[in-house]
Amino acid sequence: MAETVLMPKLGFDMAEGVLVRWVKQEGESVAKGDVLAEIETDKATVEVESQFQGQMLKELVEADSIVPVGAAIAIIGQPGEKVDLPEAVEEPKKEIAKEVEQTTPTPSAAVTKTTEIDSGERLKASPVARKIAEEHQIDLRSVSGSGPGGRIIKADVESAIGKPGMAAPQMTPITRLPAISHEDQKVPLNKLRQIIGRRMLESKQNVPHFYLSRAYDVGSLMKMRKDVNELLPAEDKLSVNDFIVKAVALTLSEFPNLNSALHENEIVQYGNINIGNAVAIEGGLMTVVSKDANLKSIRSISAETKGMVQRARNGKVRPEDIEGSTFSISNLGMYKIDHFMAIINPPEVAILAVGAAKKVPVIRDDEVGVAWMMNMTISADHRVTDGAEAAEFMLRMEHYMSNPLLLLV
Repeated sequence: MAETVLMPKLGFDMAEGVLVRWVKQEGESVAKGDVLAEIETDKATVEVESQFQGQMLKELVEADSIVPVGAAIAIIGQPGEKVDLPEAVEEPKKEIAKEVEQTTPTPSAAVTKTTEIDSGERLKASPVARKIAEEHQIDLRSVSGSGPGGRIIKADVESAIGKPGMAAPQMTPITRLPAISHEDQKVPLNKLRQIIGRRMLESKQNVPHFYLSRAYDVGSLMKMRKDVNELLPAEDKLSVNDFIVKAVALTLSEFPNLNSALHENEIVQYGNINIGNAVAIEGGLMTVVSKDANLKSIRSISAETKGMVQRARNGKVRPEDIEGSTFSISNLGMYKIDHFMAIINPPEVAILAVGAAKKVPVIRDDEVGVAWMMNMTISADHRVTDGAEAAEFMLRMEHYMSNPLLLLV
């Protein structure tokens, strides 16, 4: 029996996406788990895997089409099977997707963007072509596209490798302010920034935030991390954030009210503890999710997070990478930020903002000493919890931060 493949919903408020390209072509065999197509959403480019097995009988939309969530995009069945086109699905827009992202390089950019032309208009290039171009420092502006509508595909970039004049110009990190042009410039918000702005505005307007901050002595944690990392290869070394994810997950197991969502007049306390980690990507932020973090080792959390972050920054995030978070962490310690307050990511009811670990003067037993300290601030929804419960959560966090061996057992 033929099966209909629908445009998946790859985010909380996704309404439509762009079918960037078909990976499987009509007539090709398909196994469960095979990548069928690449879908571009407001957040990322995602590989859509098949839930069915058989043959790709019919592609219902063309590459670069804008497709509503739930619309039929393909039919998979047995070879020679008659295809009945679905009728009760919304017809996808038969227009070529227009790029609305027009961004300019920021002063902190270390390498020029190879997917934009000088006017800010994004080049038409497949995600695979962009990735290969970045790896080989190929300037896509000098590559001719042979795909539909002049789209640059993998073969175009591969043929350009090694040719003179194709390397992308190198830039060193900018440490001074850029020159002012003395003319006002209008820079439209890219799609990711638009959705971040909309959701954060809704959160601040509709969720009564309150904030509690606490400083933690992380000297033992920093020493243990150093000792553990000396035993691990470079690619497996643990970050401070890996320990924090584990500590938060274990603490949440004792505070189910903070691992929840508010739906109308009831609180839904989640049965799983899935920690979302805010990641800086091109044009905004994305949250990647460590599922069941309370049940995993720190090494597993670390390895999974590295993979998800890399996919997010390469525009190859998977649906499972960004779905299902029950509590979020925003860590700006790598930017040497001491303290900040984060905005709750609905429908979650709390988020933890993490500052830098740094050596500071402290007074112990009436004597001045030096200790590794870290500030954390919880933002919580006052409709679901209150100051006393959130304060107890922060106090319990100290149990794990001061005794990091508990995170390894």
